[in-house]
Amino acid sequence: MSASTPTPDGPASARGGRHADQQQAAFSRSAGWTTLGALLPGAGLIRAGHRVAGGIVLGIFLAAVLGLGLWALVGRSSLLAVAVDPSSLNALSAALAVVAVLWVAVIVTTNLALRPRGLATAQRALSGVLVAVLAFVVAAPMAVAARYSHDQAGVVASLFKSQGDSKSATRPTVEPGQADPWAGTERLNVLLLGGDSGDGRSESDGIRTDTVIVASVDTSTGDTTLISLPRNTARMPFPDGSELDEIYPNGFYDGYDGDNQEYALNAMYSRIPAENPGAVGETDHEGADVLKVSVSEALGLDIDYYALVDLDGFAEMVDALGGITVNINTHVPVGGNTDRGIYPDRWLEPGENVHLKGWDALWFARGRYGGDDFKRMGRQRCVVDAVIKQANPQTIITRYEAIARASKDIAQTDVPQEMLPALLELALRAKDGKSRSVLFVNGEQGFISANPDWTAVRKRVAKALDETEQKPRTSEASSEPTGAEESPSAEPSDSPEPSASSSADGGSTSSPEPTEASQSNQDACAWDPESARRSYEEPHPTVVR
Repeated sequence: MSASTPTPDGPASARGGRHADQQQAAFSRSAGWTTLGALLPGAGLIRAGHRVAGGIVLGIFLAAVLGLGLWALVGRSSLLAVAVDPSSLNALSAALAVVAVLWVAVIVTTNLALRPRGLATAQRALSGVLVAVLAFVVAAPMAVAARYSHDQAGVVASLFKSQGDSKSATRPTVEPGQADPWAGTERLNVLLLGGDSGDGRSESDGIRTDTVIVASVDTSTGDTTLISLPRNTARMPFPDGSELDEIYPNGFYDGYDGDNQEYALNAMYSRIPAENPGAVGETDHEGADVLKVSVSEALGLDIDYYALVDLDGFAEMVDALGGITVNINTHVPVGGNTDRGIYPDRWLEPGENVHLKGWDALWFARGRYGGDDFKRMGRQRCVVDAVIKQANPQTIITRYEAIARASKDIAQTDVPQEMLPALLELALRAKDGKSRSVLFVNGEQGFISANPDWTAVRKRVAKALDETEQKPRTSEASSEPTGAEESPSAEPSDSPEPSASSSADGGSTSSPEPTEASQSNQDACAWDPESARRSYEEPHPTVVR
């Protein structure tokens, strides 16, 4: 072997090793700057020597981020307006798709500009994988956001009509461009209706609103009072001099029997429009407007809007939310009918922080075998609280499509699109506000379902609103049955009008009348192990059908 011939350990081998190391270092740098250029568009182009193009891209990106941040800080109302405007949402959906494509193009261009020549096959493959991963990381969230924007536009357009495209005889008029929609409005009152066409009813019966709750929200603090009226309430009044008052001068009443369920509160939604069409005025929501007019007169409140949820579809909504968590303080029947001698299929057993899926949540809200409407009303306000808690931003984002799909199928409302930004603002306040409730229970505080004293009812409502504004959020005295307290027996009665007030175990009590008009929802829906213990001592018949 001649002296000039290189050996494996000689200078040529060293040069090859250094070259390989240099190539690896160059590849690592290009990968690092490609990654940085994906997170901070334009930075990689500047590094590659394309200073003008990179500067423009980086400048646009930083300006967009800064602008969105400032918009969220100082212009939240206008940002919310975009979130509930179908045209803006569809435009946003298209814009997000375009931005995603451009961003991916920047990533690919940055990688090509930075990638050194002469890469090994494996390095070229790794470079391609890196670009694909970065493109997915950037494009996937934007694709989801674009899809959500499109879905949201569909939900808003389906549920909420603009003021000019819908008719209402009762809702307030929204002035275009009004700076403060709550100016001169101390409270927003929304009628929440649970529509039920099941429970053995024929199709001709129509929807019966077995759940009637008014949510009265203080527009400055978000403090909320939930006011529940029993479904069997008779003699529902109408404003003096109105056409409905002329038709029903003694309230919605047959003139003979206050227990006639064809003239109860829950029959008004379908019965009055069917028998007296147009009596409430020109509207697209005749049944709901009838109830708004009557409940407003009964409670002494101006009801602004309504929202009706089909109770059978409620289960779908709860499933879309991922379920709700409640305290169950007594056995709650699933199915069953006392009057017809049909036992429940099963019972929801007592427990603390029980997570309920849709079907069980529905029966927690509607089950009444062995009990009465009033305890069911108590549980319903706990369900309302649980839904509000579950409908947090994280849940909405992760389950948005299911929630949007369920919302379009089960809900009706007369809230106009123009009011949605202001209502979203108010909803944010209400989540942190105090919450109390009023349950008008037959035989308690002088309330009689068959013949209510509406003057006394209005006084109690006014007192309750004052308590919501003044009371602390905890350690409040209890004045109503708790939301989940009910201990049914084997031979119960579904009598809509018990003669005495109900105690925690479902029996009668001669305790003195409570001095408060309302009760803290936090206390009412709290876990009560003693009530649960008593419930286990009662028989709970079950027949699997």
